[in-house]
Amino acid sequence: MDYIIKEERLTATEYIEFLRHTDLGSQYPKERFEERIETLVKKASISLVARNEENEIIGVCFGITDFAYWLFITDLGVVRECTGQGIGKALVRKLHELAGGEENIIMYTCANENAIPFYEKIGMRKPDDVMVYNHVEWTDFVV
Repeated sequence: MDYIIKEERLTATEYIEFLRHTDLGSQYPKERFEERIETLVKKASISLVARNEENEIIGVCFGITDFAYWLFITDLGVVRECTGQGIGKALVRKLHELAGGEENIIMYTCANENAIPFYEKIGMRKPDDVMVYNHVEWTDFVV
């Protein structure tokens, strides 16, 4: 499959529609969902979109970074029909490159347990040095 990856800001509506076609849509809390997605798409440090030949969104990757030391992958999704074709890996590689490259940037993410094999396959490992402070109200739902 041919596709192109480029830096692009999606609207909240576009991103929510994309989520309906991925397994990524179960990672968000129900509380203030649309408001928070609006903030996410506007403020992520790096916003990458993969589009197919018909210009349809087939993959998205968002990251927050200081462009000097670290990068946190907040979102990585590929439409269900296109998984297993290297799109997620290409998105992560491009995100890492734009943040400053693997020789400068440590990359983190919070992975859904179903996504752990993917992240391990691309060379990530479970760290021992991450701390979490979480007092967020979280009601699970699927977009």
